Amino acid sequence: MSHSLSGLSRRDFLRYTGLAGTAAAFSVTLGACGGPASTNTTGSSTGTLTAVIGYGNNQTWDPLQTASAFSMAANLHCYESLVEGDPITRDPFPGLAKALPADLTGTSLKFELRDGAKWHDGTPVTADDVVFTYARVLDPNEKVLVHSFFADWLAEVRKTGENSVEFVLKHPFPYALKRIQTAKICPKHVFEGKWKDAAGGKVVGSGPYKVVEQAPLSYTRFEKFAEYNGPRPAAYQSMLWKSIVDAAPRVAAISGANPEAQIVENIPAANAEQLRKSGRSVEFADGGNNLFLMFNTAHAPFDNKLVRQALHYAIDKQKMIQIGLQGAGTAATSFINPKLPASQPAANDFAYNPDKARQLLQQAGVTNLTITLSTTNTSLVSDCVKVIKEGWDAIGVTTTLDSQDTKALFSKLDSGKDFEVVATTNNPLQFGNDPDLLTRYYYDKTSVLMTTYARWTGPESQALLDLQNQAAAETDEARRAQLTKQLLDLISEHAVIYPVVFTQLGTAWNAQKITGVRAQGYPGIYLNQAKPV
Repeated sequence: MSHSLSGLSRRDFLRYTGLAGTAAAFSVTLGACGGPASTNTTGSSTGTLTAVIGYGNNQTWDPLQTASAFSMAANLHCYESLVEGDPITRDPFPGLAKALPADLTGTSLKFELRDGAKWHDGTPVTADDVVFTYARVLDPNEKVLVHSFFADWLAEVRKTGENSVEFVLKHPFPYALKRIQTAKICPKHVFEGKWKDAAGGKVVGSGPYKVVEQAPLSYTRFEKFAEYNGPRPAAYQSMLWKSIVDAAPRVAAISGANPEAQIVENIPAANAEQLRKSGRSVEFADGGNNLFLMFNTAHAPFDNKLVRQALHYAIDKQKMIQIGLQGAGTAATSFINPKLPASQPAANDFAYNPDKARQLLQQAGVTNLTITLSTTNTSLVSDCVKVIKEGWDAIGVTTTLDSQDTKALFSKLDSGKDFEVVATTNNPLQFGNDPDLLTRYYYDKTSVLMTTYARWTGPESQALLDLQNQAAAETDEARRAQLTKQLLDLISEHAVIYPVVFTQLGTAWNAQKITGVRAQGYPGIYLNQAKPV
């Protein structure tokens, strides 16, 4: 199974999705944040909602290609998959499909489309649209991002009637209903041969809201789609989503007695108490966003797993959480966030143990080790890597921090330049929460992270991939859990790419104005269940 991100560079993917929670705390004046008069609409019970997203809206809007936090969140309101999912648990429910298949143990999944479903231009949704969408998803030459979530287990999607399709599987795949959530069905008559229009911001879906105005790097405006007849209809006549990358105006937008916005995501932990005192609800959610170490296994002594393990044991994670994350984080005791249901404790929990770190270095025969730790320069990473350096220096490892812009760092990695160790952030959870997706994103034979950056190939890596494939295809839930535990143990043993801490993501909202919202552990917001108070 391939979960590489063909068609979108890993550098860009990390830049778009891995920087959640990076803003430092800001002191703000309590009150509404000013903006262009045409966009400075205060949300109220009149049917207009104003939200603030901490990411730009100027990246690709192609629903099969985007990794942009803004457009991915927006597309959840404008497009539908055959199977939709709860934004937190990812528990499946019918989207464009009438019902979910009951049996996932075979190699055929059949779906009928919802009666009367229409595109935003009024055209009926048909099986041809589903086949058109999945033909692109499965075509390796199209190089779409979501291809990697289907390529190994899905052979084809074929039309069985005007409003019915069949998924033909290469082998049984127990996570199929979660993966199908990642492929938004697109209208053939709109985008055939015109995917550049989708990338540029043209949005024609079948969801409860339609995009009516785009102002790059400023805002996106939505209106209720009156002909939507699906399970989660729009509660607002219109929505205005502002793109505010800087933390100070984001926090200001939800502060004070009469806040401009009703909900704001990507709230710094240090501003949480200030907002609560001004009457806002603030919640932090555990998710997949993590600061991880990646070792160059072609550069001795980082080819030795004992050295990699030692360097993890030398890090005081609790100190990192307090200093770098302002308390909003969780120590990595497994490759998957221990707060997520998919996680299981790993054989190596890498709890802070400098004596064990020294012993492992001694066992590896390594003395007088010097390391250049290459890092990205976001505030979250900068604060956290100081704790890493402190821990490594304390066990006799001379550490130099080489901090640089995210784009600059990954340009070097893409060009094949030598490095020793990298520390940066990433968050694959916005695509799904099953353990196969969360591990395979990093470890796969076509993964840029594993093969190109970490240079980890050979029998040991192949054994890990074989175990991963075995777990993914196992239909017995108990046996699959056992295999996943073995996989997590093996990943912790090698620790080629491994998280240090998982960060929590904060969302604030005005509970006097809006209900039905929750903080989520990945960038963006989900308002398909939101309602005005």
